[in-house]
Amino acid sequence: MAEEIVLMKGNEAISHAAIRYGVDGYFGYPITPQSEVLETLADLRPWETTGMVVLQAESEVAAINMVYGGAGAGKMVMTSSSSPGVSLKQEGISYLAGAELPCLIVNVMRGGPGLGTIQPSQADYFQTVKGGGHGDYKLIALAPASVQEMADFVGLAFDLAFKYRNPAIILADGVIGQMMEKVVLPPMRPRRTEEELIAQCPWATTGRTNGRKPNIITSLELQPEEMEKNNIRFQAKYRTIEENEVRYEEIQCEDAEYLFIAFGSMARIGQKALELARAEGIKVGMLRPITLWPFPTDVIANYADKVKGMLVTELNAGQMIEDVRLAVNGKVKVEHFGRLGGIVPDPDEIVSALKNKILK
Repeated sequence: MAEEIVLMKGNEAISHAAIRYGVDGYFGYPITPQSEVLETLADLRPWETTGMVVLQAESEVAAINMVYGGAGAGKMVMTSSSSPGVSLKQEGISYLAGAELPCLIVNVMRGGPGLGTIQPSQADYFQTVKGGGHGDYKLIALAPASVQEMADFVGLAFDLAFKYRNPAIILADGVIGQMMEKVVLPPMRPRRTEEELIAQCPWATTGRTNGRKPNIITSLELQPEEMEKNNIRFQAKYRTIEENEVRYEEIQCEDAEYLFIAFGSMARIGQKALELARAEGIKVGMLRPITLWPFPTDVIANYADKVKGMLVTELNAGQMIEDVRLAVNGKVKVEHFGRLGGIVPDPDEIVSALKNKILK
């Protein structure tokens, strides 16, 4: 079968991929800059072709709790929002993590705090990678840097979410959500039958008892000793994910004396900055975390013994840099460059920051 190549926005790619990967249900609420996810699904009308449920909920809180219900039944369900909307979903996300339910959350970040701006940002790193809601939990966090990855990561996120019974999030910034690129759409994947669902998700509440009590989905445990057992199990699962699911990209790192570390749109801008710096004789490489959690801690730690300095570039005041500094443990100089308020920097600004903060 010939590849199907189309030109579309990152947000639109999320919607097309969701249909093609056989997602059972989407529950969302409009907010800039991710509204095209819901709009595209409404335009494509997948309920008429694949049976996918698409529902605009009355609020972000309602949307995430609809995801909780669908995930509890073993369905492939998802939601999307932008920064303030994801803040409203945090309690439900914590419930999903506590009940060990697989699902996909898409966050196309905008500037804050508060209502902030509709312009792009990467200031939800803490909110997402550090858990965001209450309790000791982790989200599998994927950071796309292209429209193609917006599409590809839908399938990857669901695969990982069901593999580990854990919520997954695609953490994109407004640049990636709104930009248009060519994308190869994935082939159609048939939705699971009820029999396949029961076989793959024996823990799910399906309404079928088969002579026994139905499964109960909850994150509540009133006995502290039992709750501690749950948390110990969660932490063991997180360690397994950290051992097996770290993803990253290295660009011209073989001879690098300095390293840019960036994700999302800043990694794309950083690649051009890398070219400009190398044209001046500065040997710079780029390390792009693809999984923000699990974070490529060991990879960055190894580079601390090889390079003279690292510049972490983000569309925020400095969030991922904390994990980079923990990884290098003081072995090498680590500095930050970021723009705030929705301003996206030029590659020249990154090169200047490298010279002023690292090379001096």
